[in-house]
Amino acid sequence: MSVNGLHELHAVQRAIAELRAEAERREAEARARAEAADRERRAFELAVGPVTPLPDPNLARPERPRPEPLPRQREADEKRVMQEALSDDFDVEDLLETDDGLFFRRPEIGLDVVHKLRRGHWAIQAQCDLHGLQRDPARERLASFLRDARRAGLRCVRVIHGKGHGSPGREPVLKGKVRSWLVQKQEVMAFAQASAAEGGHGALVVLLKGEPGGR
Repeated sequence: MSVNGLHELHAVQRAIAELRAEAERREAEARARAEAADRERRAFELAVGPVTPLPDPNLARPERPRPEPLPRQREADEKRVMQEALSDDFDVEDLLETDDGLFFRRPEIGLDVVHKLRRGHWAIQAQCDLHGLQRDPARERLASFLRDARRAGLRCVRVIHGKGHGSPGREPVLKGKVRSWLVQKQEVMAFAQASAAEGGHGALVVLLKGEPGGR
């Protein structure tokens, strides 16, 4: 793994450790509050004698015992951190296809979908402009954009990575990175180079996974 890859792995590990520490702190505070309430209850019983609480007639009694509390939010946060840890070392070349242009599709996606994507069958609902950004800020913005687009139920978006005219050697640094990052996101079903009117070599049109039962 490259030095950059190690730095990114360490960053992910630190983020997970911070999430765990925060969850443990909250659990400790909850235990402390429960212990304080228990001490107050015992002090009250010693002062006035044993107390039998009356059942609340307005409360429905559950038929089944409640499950043990599980750290669902912490698990979800850790899973999200891992999902968004896009690697720069991911080899995407073998997953890309070419005809009259480079494109990507999941195994379950037919070529007809790629053709529709190129012809503008789906209206572009939002776009993410990474042009001019350095690698790390671009990666973070793309991950955030895809997450928000997925939550909003968007299906077709455009990602602008630029043509590289302002890069050293006039090489499009972000172009290959963006392709690699998109392939690593499971919500990305396919992408293709945008038409000339939609950005040409400087942009990709991306098809996102729809909601279950959706179109």
